[in-house]
Amino acid sequence: MAEKTSFLVDREQLAELVEELSSIRGRHTELVSVLVPAGANINVVADQLESEKSTARNIKSRTTQKNVIDALERATRQLKSFGQNLPKNGVAIFSGNVSPVEGQEDMRIWCIEPPEELAMRLYRCDQVFIIDALKEMLEVKEVYGLLVIERKEATIGLLEGKKIKVLQHFESGVPGKVRAGGQSAARYARITEGAAKDFYRKCADAMKKHFFDLKNLKGILIGGPMPTKDDFVKEGLLVTALRDKIIGMKDIGYADEHGLELLVEESQDLLKEQEITKERQLMENYFNMLGKERDKIAYGSDPVLHALSLGSVDTLFLSKKLDKGTIREFEKLAAETSAKVEHVSVETGEGLQFFNLSGIGAILRFRIN
Repeated sequence: MAEKTSFLVDREQLAELVEELSSIRGRHTELVSVLVPAGANINVVADQLESEKSTARNIKSRTTQKNVIDALERATRQLKSFGQNLPKNGVAIFSGNVSPVEGQEDMRIWCIEPPEELAMRLYRCDQVFIIDALKEMLEVKEVYGLLVIERKEATIGLLEGKKIKVLQHFESGVPGKVRAGGQSAARYARITEGAAKDFYRKCADAMKKHFFDLKNLKGILIGGPMPTKDDFVKEGLLVTALRDKIIGMKDIGYADEHGLELLVEESQDLLKEQEITKERQLMENYFNMLGKERDKIAYGSDPVLHALSLGSVDTLFLSKKLDKGTIREFEKLAAETSAKVEHVSVETGEGLQFFNLSGIGAILRFRIN
């Protein structure tokens, strides 16, 4: 197989690549993984790979020896093709004989620029490709805090992508509605109110413990029956930083793990709105510039291709409704000049309007005469 030119992959493409690489098992220790961060010295890495070729010549099996040396040579050629200009996020190279059949050869090589900066340099020759650094990039970067609360119990959780994680569940200790014999109604009410406040304080403290230092926390959702959830928020026990993160409250009849599931289900409109809001803001800025600073905008396939060829594109906008081949072609060109890429849905009026204007646009770094 011919060597591939490195291209910038988005999270969806990276997930596909990770899945593909994860499924490959070498017949022997002959799969080469090379990770090179942007600031690394290519000559040093290339010299290391050349040195590994010498070591590989000591492998007893002639077939394995040949496969390892071939994989190293391909990786080295691919690395040297960059000169001293590595992509801004570094480069990941995977090379080797991926045939599952002993004695058959299927040499493959993958060379990509990941969607985030590589933070480490790595060389490994193994029976599997080393993709831990790429897997970490697929971890959810934005999470939502969850609280479901009623008089008897509460549960705190996290929504990470589509996965709900239970962090803490606790009982309230608030007395039931039936009071003990001999107690005055007023005294019993005071006891109940005091227990409820203690419970709310316990919930607020737990939320601070779990959420306050969570850098990727995008918002907090609270669920429970009325008026418990409302009373909890009105008590003002949450620190301001967390109170300001509350994006919605939903009427939920449970305060256990099932309650968390119901809260997420009932909050889909809010979660979707968060994504839509970001997209709408991007498009509003784009259309405002189109009206007021026309010379800083390009739209349509040919004008944007021309801007990309000049290195003028700062941010490239691509409609998700374009065919995948077109999207990947433009992404590749954007990667060559380190242009940012934003994918635009057609689920908003602005996104649909953008698609009707060809679905390809750009904000420019500098004006084009």
